[in-house]
Parts: sequence; structure tokens; C-alpha cells
Amino acid sequence: MGENTAVADHRPTPRGGAALTLRARKPGYAVMQECLAIQAEGPARTGWQRFWGHDPLRDEARSWFKGAVGERQVAAQLDALGPEFTVLHAVPVGTSMTDIDHVVVGPTGVFSINTKNHSGQKVWVGGRMLTVNGQRTPHVHRALAEGERATRLLSAAAGGPIPVQPLLVVAAGTLQFGKTAPAVVTVAPRQIGAWIRDLPRVHSDEAVRFLSMLAEERGTWHVEAVVVNDTLRHVQRFERLEREIGLAARRNRMMRRAVAVAVLAVPAGALLGYWWAIAGAALTASS
Repeated sequence: MGENTAVADHRPTPRGGAALTLRARKPGYAVMQECLAIQAEGPARTGWQRFWGHDPLRDEARSWFKGAVGERQVAAQLDALGPEFTVLHAVPVGTSMTDIDHVVVGPTGVFSINTKNHSGQKVWVGGRMLTVNGQRTPHVHRALAEGERATRLLSAAAGGPIPVQPLLVVAAGTLQFGKTAPAVVTVAPRQIGAWIRDLPRVHSDEAVRFLSMLAEERGTWHVEAVVVNDTLRHVQRFERLEREIGLAARRNRMMRRAVAVAVLAVPAGALLGYWWAIAGAALTASS
């Protein structure tokens, strides 16, 4: 494959000031925000619930929490690609809260990565269909649409055609493939780094630097080039929630063991008292 070298520098003009780099965005940022918003709508745990290790995560927030964890796990794999690659996370697109989980720019191409966390479940993929425990999902269609949208936006910013390849990274208990090749490349989290790195080179070093510069500008992807709420506050709150969930789970296990021991101890104590009574009666009878 030949090298695609971008030549025009038609960067978008930010609204209200200089572009805000996306390098500061943490993986799962948008999903964390939604998870925390749902959490905030519910009541805090009571002292009794804390004592027994009641799970602090609301059922309505569970899928969002799981999604954020999945994005962070994939991010760890991508961040190990090396200095030749620029890796961006939670890239906002369009006019709403929609985002691309990860965007990677490097000598082997530009990639939009959609992350799905179906850990512990059976995933099957073939052609344009992906099922989870036998249930159809729109994952493949959305990943393809995401790649097409990313291609349009990045090409517009670059002033020339820049293809963006969509990828699906799926965490699953089992990941099986049908006879028809998936319409979008689908891999497990541990495979994504090597898959991207081992592709043939398609961009020169100069093109990679230029495309990376464009990709990290929020205005390339989103109508609002500058926002004031891109802070670490949500990340810190989410990490606190993670710790609370872990502590609650450990306390719940400890309390369950304590209850089991107590239940067993009662009949054991009663049996011991019974034998002491029998022994006492026997000693009395023999005296």
C-alpha cells in the first residue's frame, strides 16, 4: 500500500478561543458522566446497608459502569502502542454527548474503536450481525457508521480524503466467529494493540504528525471546539465509586462468612451442651 500524505492545513476555527486538546480526555469519560448522573438520582446507602456491604451501584447505572470499565481496560492496551501512535479517548462528535470510545492515529492508519464489555457472556459475530447470548445487537452497524462519520470529519479538517477504519473491541466470556467474515474487524481487548501495530505502514511520519495534530483538536470532531467542563472531577468521582463498590463487595463476603459461621456455631454449641449433659448424667449414675 502506498503512503497517504496530507498536504493541506485547513484546521477549524474554534468558537470562543483556542482549540482544547483531547489528549487530556480520560477513557470512558462520557460513560462515567452518565453513570455518575444516574447514581446521583438515587438515595445514599443507609448505615445498615453499609454495615452489611450493600452494593452502592444502582441497577440503572450498572451497564454504564461496566462500559466505562471496559473502555479503560482497552485504553490500557492502546496506550502501550508506543510513541509512534497518538491515542485519544472519549472523542466527542457532532452536536450532542455522542463520542468515539478511542481514536488511534499512527503509521499503520487512523482507527475509530468501539468498545463493548460483555465479559462473562457468549458473543458471536459474522457479517453484519453480532449477538450476545443469542440476542442481536446493533454493534456492527454502529461501528461502521462511526467509522464513516470519523472519515468525513477528519477528511474535512485535513482538506483531503483520510480514511478511518472502524474496529470493534469486545470483552466476552467467549468470542466466536461465523463462516462469514465480520463486516468490521472484531477482536478481544488483548489483541487490539498487536493488530494495529502489525499492519503495513500507510502514512509517513510527517502525515502522522499532521493527522495527530488535527485529531487531538476538539473542533475537528465536535461543533463546540471549547467546553469548560472537561475536568478530572468526574474521573475522580468515578474512581471513588469503584473503590466503594470494591469495599462493599469485600465487606459483604466477610459478613456472609460471619453469618455462616454463626449459624454453624449454634447447633455445634447445642450439641456440645447435650453431650456435657449426657456425660454429667452418666457420672451421677455411676457415683
